[in-house]
Amino acid sequence: MRKIFTVSFISLLIASPAVSATPWWQQPTVCRLDPTNCYTSMGIGYDSELWDTNGGCWGMKLICPEALISTSESQPIPMGKSDIAKSKNIKQDFDTNKLNGDCFGVRKTISDGAMASVNGQYVKVWCNGVLNNPDEFLPNGEITFGEQPSCSELADYGYVAVVDNNCYGKYYDPSEYRIECDSDDVLPSRLVILNGADYSTTSGKFPADVSAANKIFDAMENVSENQRSKYYKN
Repeated sequence: MRKIFTVSFISLLIASPAVSATPWWQQPTVCRLDPTNCYTSMGIGYDSELWDTNGGCWGMKLICPEALISTSESQPIPMGKSDIAKSKNIKQDFDTNKLNGDCFGVRKTISDGAMASVNGQYVKVWCNGVLNNPDEFLPNGEITFGEQPSCSELADYGYVAVVDNNCYGKYYDPSEYRIECDSDDVLPSRLVILNGADYSTTSGKFPADVSAANKIFDAMENVSENQRSKYYKN
């Protein structure tokens, strides 16, 4: 009976050209992996030779070491899709959907890159050269992980904590402007246009306020009037 069945099956394969012309690996009965959740293409930032066990696909993303919570590695680390989706070992301040050179993991920013995420909160991105000791450099400038600079600290170098293009720290030439600060505010309380005056001079020849200046001008006007009436009589 077995011989008869075997012969009949072979005869069926020979008699069916459609079946015999299809390679065995393309037969509808062959089990195949579902590639729906796999990476459709891989290039820079991927390792295509690693098998993602949890994802059931070839290929892993290479995550930048600075984007990871705990790692002693200086090179990108391959991670599976499920671990990335769960944010496992990934710092909350980094976006692993953005390529950073040859790996994924870019510090999150808003306001066209003028604010960056540090410890879950957004801080100012200072223009290059504003900070004395920046902790990290970004495309638009630099950031500090510690206390942000105060108004008076910025004013010492001629800077004000306002946006200048896509970063903070607008420069005002100290020879043309005086930046006045209140102790509890990062922004200046007043920006004085000097018009060439040297505000550092404390000589008594300069009026202390508008009222004093008006008195000087009144005195000058009286002198001029007396001189005019003395030498130019009608």
